Amino acid sequence: MSQSAYIKFVQGSTVDALSLAEVKERLVRYQEQTALTGQQLDWNYTEAAFPYTVETKPGEENRWFYLKGTHPQYNYILFGVGSETVGERSVSHVQVVLPDSSTHGDKSKANELCKYFAKHLQAELTMFNGRTIYYNPRK
Repeated sequence: MSQSAYIKFVQGSTVDALSLAEVKERLVRYQEQTALTGQQLDWNYTEAAFPYTVETKPGEENRWFYLKGTHPQYNYILFGVGSETVGERSVSHVQVVLPDSSTHGDKSKANELCKYFAKHLQAELTMFNGRTIYYNPRK
């Protein structure tokens, strides 16, 4: 059975919502940062930190995209955007899905990417196991 994690943009988050294009841009930024880390370490860290290619299905470019693993220990991670109504407010979120064919490596990388997104956007993160991490400033 597939598992989902949600990065919710609540009060105190740095953005109100992200589009799929913005999610892709942030993934590119993550790759660039890991490349710089690799240069400092004199090691090709980018390949280990982001062993995926970004791909889309024809006709679904505006709804979701997926990361396809470039190594046997990585398969797929799906990304989509949406919103839900909480009380009278609409809360936007990024949904990260691990399909049935995902590996333990995919889950580890998905957790890492979710935490990266939530921390930099000061969002609320509901992990794959149902636990919530609050990176947003709360009173």
